Amino acid sequence: MRLDEFKRLVEAEFGPGLRNATPANVREFLDRLQQEAWVQQRCLSTRYELPPANTCTFEEVMKQFFADVLDLPPEKAVILLWTLALELTYAAIEQQYAEVLDPLFRTAEE
Repeated sequence: MRLDEFKRLVEAEFGPGLRNATPANVREFLDRLQQEAWVQQRCLSTRYELPPANTCTFEEVMKQFFADVLDLPPEKAVILLWTLALELTYAAIEQQYAEVLDPLFRTAEE
């Protein structure tokens, strides 16, 4: 996907300036993108294999991911890193909401 196509897709999903983005619809959007990428990858018969779990740590996997991103064409790298940043940011927001709202629901259950 080209960057201009990705920008149109993001704006169509969330509106200008991401004004309609929420943790829920961000998660749905990212899940759809991941599903489409998976289908496309399967159609191209390319495979990405993770090393066995006992041979590396999460830190090593992430290091390799970021090293691989540096080798991507700039447009692909921007899209990949932007979606990762969006996911991490909205996961943090969702966690923050959970921490604030959890006490309210706990008292309602008691």
